[in-house]
Amino acid sequence: MADTSGKTVNKANVSLGRSKATGLLWWAPSGTELPTDATTALPDAYRTPGYTSEDGVTNSVDTDTTSVNDMNGTQVLNEITSYSETFQLSLLETNADAMKLRYGTDAVTGTDALKIRHKMPKGESLVLVLELLLTGNRVKRIVIPDAVLTEIGDTQYDSGDAIVYDLTFTANPSPLIDGDTSREYIATASTTSTKPSES
Repeated sequence: MADTSGKTVNKANVSLGRSKATGLLWWAPSGTELPTDATTALPDAYRTPGYTSEDGVTNSVDTDTTSVNDMNGTQVLNEITSYSETFQLSLLETNADAMKLRYGTDAVTGTDALKIRHKMPKGESLVLVLELLLTGNRVKRIVIPDAVLTEIGDTQYDSGDAIVYDLTFTANPSPLIDGDTSREYIATASTTSTKPSES
């Protein structure tokens, strides 16, 4: 059959973004083996902080450009001179893994009975993986090898709303993926689970 991609519209490629039932966000210590496709199960080192809010995840890109005009005012050069990428989401669960993302892995001790130290963040680098379900039985995996928490939202406690932990991670360029800040993999959904340990 002839390849007609790029020659016609296809509504099967229009998609909503949903999290997998096993969780949207997974994290591991810096240096953990990176996934290289969308469907292979993650290594056991990866942990999930649990549910994320209905707002999902926002992937933002910020660029600066330099423009050069000639003496007549005609633009002769316009180049991107800086690039940065962030991922923002809100965690809903209060558990050890969520708190380690919020406060730092060395600031949280215990599993059920937690002790959490509030202190200056150290700029700890973590590996983050986002697991998304796309429409049409497809999956997307976003891999961030060098993610650092750079913005923290307010935490509100009241009787009418869930407690949420609003976090923004900056994706730093990583030599592990040829200097990219993140990498995406998209594939048809596999029957193989991507959860590290599923019984």
